[in-house]
Amino acid sequence: MPTADSILSHSPDLASIEAVTSPVTSDVVVVGIVADAAAEGEKDAAAAPVVVAPGLDGEATWALSTLARSVGASTKVGSTTRVPASAGVPGDSVVLVGLGASDDERTDEVLRRAAGAAARACRGLGSALVLLDAERAEAVALGAGLGSFTPAKVTAKDEKDDDDAAAPDTLRVFVGESGSDAVARAATIAECVGLARDLVNTPPNLLFPGSFADRAASLASEAGLEVEVLDETALAEGGFGGILAVGGGSARGPRLVRLTHRGGEGRPRVALVGKGVTFDTGGISIKPAAGMEQMTMDMGGAAAVVATVILAARLDLDLNIVATVPMAENMPSATAYRPGDVLTMYGGTTVEVQNTDAEGRLILADAIVRACEDSPSHLIETATLTGAQMVALGTRTPGVMGSEDFRDRVAELSRDVGENGWAMPLPEELRDGLDSEVADLTNVTPHRWGGMLSAGLFLNEFVAEGVEWAHIDIAGPAYNSGGAEGYLPKGATGVPVRTMLAVLEDIAAAG
Repeated sequence: MPTADSILSHSPDLASIEAVTSPVTSDVVVVGIVADAAAEGEKDAAAAPVVVAPGLDGEATWALSTLARSVGASTKVGSTTRVPASAGVPGDSVVLVGLGASDDERTDEVLRRAAGAAARACRGLGSALVLLDAERAEAVALGAGLGSFTPAKVTAKDEKDDDDAAAPDTLRVFVGESGSDAVARAATIAECVGLARDLVNTPPNLLFPGSFADRAASLASEAGLEVEVLDETALAEGGFGGILAVGGGSARGPRLVRLTHRGGEGRPRVALVGKGVTFDTGGISIKPAAGMEQMTMDMGGAAAVVATVILAARLDLDLNIVATVPMAENMPSATAYRPGDVLTMYGGTTVEVQNTDAEGRLILADAIVRACEDSPSHLIETATLTGAQMVALGTRTPGVMGSEDFRDRVAELSRDVGENGWAMPLPEELRDGLDSEVADLTNVTPHRWGGMLSAGLFLNEFVAEGVEWAHIDIAGPAYNSGGAEGYLPKGATGVPVRTMLAVLEDIAAAG
């Protein structure tokens, strides 16, 4: 585990993932179990599991099925039971992982969730052979990789001095005669999602605008991206009134980071924007103390955007991407912005501040205008924007707003990859609530109705005409405050990196 001095340079703690074309001997073997169709209608149907284990012969599979029934192993998706290996199984023990009912459609998301849960169950056991579905190796490998993630813990003891530190576990994913490329791709995606998770989990005294910008720049340079960082002096010269106001109450000045991936001349140009509030007290409109410690995750959108553009470079996506990432710390002080202030945003729009805790939309507005100056065809923007997202959709379902056709496509792709985005409207009747008597706009409406949608309407004011735009509100989905489940750990989730990758690949394929 990293010390405080090294946590910002810490690589995500994930298992090493390998593709194998035959069941090789490993310390533990993962197989799936489904409810016995013959027991359908019986009260104990779930207690009559049948093993799904491509690569094992029939006798070994039958023996494992008998063992699974004898211990009452659950077939619920993601449930795990560890048992001794029976004859013909190339390992010392077996992790049985539930895949649901035998007659259910076994979706990629079921495989991801099951593989993730199995990888967590195998953590610390050495090498694991994963036998779940040789035809859909990417889903299995991605779930396993995401599930193997261990959050970094700041410790006084350096990793290299820790005699108890074990070598990283190895996950060997059975792919039959093909699928090695799919496993390598999954490993790359898992590593970049892990990067986003690590950034969000980093304590705010260590990850603040300056250190976040430095880390993003270092990672981007390693990936071959072009890097531009604007400090508070450059932001003031450029007129970035929203970022400067939100960051003005902190002793640690704001930043704007721009990361560029060049996919080729004449290819589509896509803008990414992510909210990077490294800690949010609410400012003068201060938040309640209870739960404020979780506001270290208010830069989840920025972390996802940084990870996504690095992932695009590593996968060599054939399109041009510019990530514009505003970073600020929202603190109360003598220099903090106030309710009643009027800000001049980048581009000239004026905004009356009525609540300093509606700060994310202010830094995003500056970044959106700057991003649109590059004349992108599409703009994908994400943030832990509103508590209203969780009121409307819960903690696992991002709200997607924006240009209707593009919004719907983003939401569909998000569901395809298991991140569950849901399209939300931008009702005209809510727009009047953003009118101000002293400025062009206010940053909040005078009522509590449709808070997520009102925030989307505010952001829409800054999107250039003709740009296809989607905002992904991840206030709940970016952080899992409950227990680990499937491939989701406790803490940062890395949502919506996989959604943005799917959208970028969709645009590249169409362009």
